[in-house]
Amino acid sequence: MNEMWSLVHDERAALAADLGALTEERWATPSLCAGLTVREVLAHLTSAASLNAVRWLAGVIRCRFDFDRQVAMRLAEQLGESGAETLARFRSVATSTTKPPLPVLAMLGETIVHGEDIRRPLEVKRNYPIATLTRLAEYYAGSDQVVLAKGRIGGLRLVAADGPFEAGAGSPVSGTTVALVMAMTGRGAYCDELDGEGAAILRERCG
Repeated sequence: MNEMWSLVHDERAALAADLGALTEERWATPSLCAGLTVREVLAHLTSAASLNAVRWLAGVIRCRFDFDRQVAMRLAEQLGESGAETLARFRSVATSTTKPPLPVLAMLGETIVHGEDIRRPLEVKRNYPIATLTRLAEYYAGSDQVVLAKGRIGGLRLVAADGPFEAGAGSPVSGTTVALVMAMTGRGAYCDELDGEGAAILRERCG
């Protein structure tokens, strides 16, 4: 558990460092999350690191079990008055082990996937440790918790070109581990980086 939290903390620190020099204009860049700016996605990450199971449940009840409404409410709580304030709030929870009722691996996934939702539109490149990406890819290949991933790759054989990750059976799909992770979580922008007979199928499922 401590090792897994260490990976989460490393990724939060790396993301904060990558965003340290953003101008206010660039904070308004649309992210890969439909309808959200990169600043809003970062505020969402802060909210996830600030929300224990009790507060999460209280919010769900307050929002009458409308989970999207709960996410929007908690995001607004962490947005702040400027990009600099949003980043400062994120940095304040960088080493937090607070989480909603989710596995720690899901928190790692939140950090990496939403980190890419932020980085790609800003044209910021992160060289992730391949061991970290592999653990995350294995998690998503076997789980539909939080985000549909296992169901999205049914009938496909995923093979990483830059690491040991392999999963599934069926039409082949290959690419970098990060591209496979992002495609598994529905980010169609990464499907152009994938090869194999199953790539078009996965792209359609991301749509």
